[in-house]
Amino acid sequence: MISVHLHGQRFQVRAAAIVLHAGHVLVHRAPGDAYWALPGGRVEVGEEASATIVREMREELGEEVECGPLLHIAENFFDLADRRNHEIGFYFLVSLAENSGHLDKARSYRGIEDHLELEFRWFPVAELASINLRPTFLHASLAADPLAFSHAVQREYP
Repeated sequence: MISVHLHGQRFQVRAAAIVLHAGHVLVHRAPGDAYWALPGGRVEVGEEASATIVREMREELGEEVECGPLLHIAENFFDLADRRNHEIGFYFLVSLAENSGHLDKARSYRGIEDHLELEFRWFPVAELASINLRPTFLHASLAADPLAFSHAVQREYP
């Protein structure tokens, strides 16, 4: 995966899935996390970011997806686990199959990330401002009508 430690920071390249269905967006979190994020993961060396989405959704949720167009590119600067992070993120529109078993908005789903059990949940797009969603530029960008391509720079530290 593209994740290196340089000058006291971790630099990584991540691809994330924007899965929208019936006015809701699918997000996930790891045990103990106080925040939600879009599903996805780190891009492997030599792997296209869109292929990362397909691989990660298969690995984490057992779901075959169709990766659509790139919607956002983000430069994220944040602290996590007492470490500074610099992340380049590619955010793609993604579709689940019409017969997917993960379309019920009334329940949570379990997924796997290595040895961690992830919690997946649908939230109404109109209520995203009320949850701790990271990176925070997603609150406004996912609520935009129509959705539009953007480049975001998100800094949580100077």
